[in-house]
Amino acid sequence: MSSHEPRFGTDGVRGVANEDLTAPFALRLGIAAAHVLSADLPNGSRGHVVVGRDTRLSGDMLEAALNAGLAATGCFVTNVGVVPTPAISHIVVRLGASAGAIISASHNPYPDNGIKFVGPDGRKLPDSVEERIASALGAVDRIPRPTGPSIGRIADTEWHGRQSYGQAPVLGYIAHVAATAGAPLDGFRVVLDCANGATSAIAPDLFADLGAEVVVMCAEPDGVNINLDSGSTSPQAMCARVIECRADAGLAFDGDGDRVMMCDENGAIVDGDRMMAICAIGMQRRGELSGDQVVATIMSNAGLDAALEAHGIGLRRTDVGDRYVAEEMLRCGASLGGEQSGHLLFAKLTRTGDGMLSGLQVLKEMRASGKPLSELASAMGIYPQVLRSVRVADRTSWSTAPAIVAAIDAARRSLGRPEWLSVRTSGTEPVVRVMAQGADASAVRQTVDNLCSLIESHAIVAPASRR
Repeated sequence: MSSHEPRFGTDGVRGVANEDLTAPFALRLGIAAAHVLSADLPNGSRGHVVVGRDTRLSGDMLEAALNAGLAATGCFVTNVGVVPTPAISHIVVRLGASAGAIISASHNPYPDNGIKFVGPDGRKLPDSVEERIASALGAVDRIPRPTGPSIGRIADTEWHGRQSYGQAPVLGYIAHVAATAGAPLDGFRVVLDCANGATSAIAPDLFADLGAEVVVMCAEPDGVNINLDSGSTSPQAMCARVIECRADAGLAFDGDGDRVMMCDENGAIVDGDRMMAICAIGMQRRGELSGDQVVATIMSNAGLDAALEAHGIGLRRTDVGDRYVAEEMLRCGASLGGEQSGHLLFAKLTRTGDGMLSGLQVLKEMRASGKPLSELASAMGIYPQVLRSVRVADRTSWSTAPAIVAAIDAARRSLGRPEWLSVRTSGTEPVVRVMAQGADASAVRQTVDNLCSLIESHAIVAPASRR
């Protein structure tokens, strides 16, 4: 494998399309993935992989190459075209497929792209399986190729809106998401920002069919405008539109549709933490919150702890990444988890984050309570939270320096809770990220300043990348 090729991270492989993430790489990845995933099937079984993508210009190229690699190794491919990431998970389970592949770089700008896989249960592949695929990539020329009738086939069942009803596998996914609303959305006016991404051809009709009055933004993808000044990472225009239209709420999805950022009727952002608080309280009231616990990451605001504790709900924290949230939810049996970024997981409703489904759950709580979103969101206060990054030449030596270790231990005690301090090395950059939060803004700021100064004095600062 070339040193310039992308490697598996917490969300598959990502890179600049046609520079790092090339068509030849996608072809080889398809061959390696098919070889590994088929090895786990009963003897004589052929793999069946469901493949989908978002609206990036490079998606066509990578989709063709990946599908060719999968078919060249004997897999049957169901190609569903542009669909939200969670649709792949749903379709894989519904069709009994052996795996799914999603070509997307989520909220990244359009020059980037990525490829990630899910297993037969619709969940992301375990690290151990990804490691086997990475190893197979290094020996892809030695992987046997079937001939004759054993070569795989590719079935195109792309979704093109309402005219595809009854034909595309995505229909079952749409029906499932709609059913989670519980009741019609009559009387709601909502603004939908589709980020010119994978929800563009689905979300407007889905919410309108449920009875909502829908104002649509950024649902005209052209291959290069995905996430451009829109979506969950740039929701400002959506917030302004909500005020202008006097809507009840706004929902901004990201490019692949697995997360959502909301705003209330006043245009104030309602992030993933507040959505979790709203849903957890409502679910507990209905007896739907397993174990009266929620799983979030170390980046979730300390206000979430306080809001949940007021209702007797516990909060478990994991490292950053929805993969770790999902794993902890499975371990402890939690029915709700997520990230501040709007990536929510409802274990009884879906196997992965789903922006449309998550937004519907918040609207469901609004309908059940009869309260506006601003009032529901006020159940959670926002605690001071400071995040800084320190560039370092050595990513590990700081973590064993006695002075830094002692300072971190003291800071955790002074902030009140160990989980309110995070000091960790980035997985992609030569930086250490220091995040602290708590009730006292001055103490939080001072904690971050002190730790960053210590780390800077310990390590030779690495020059900033020119890329």
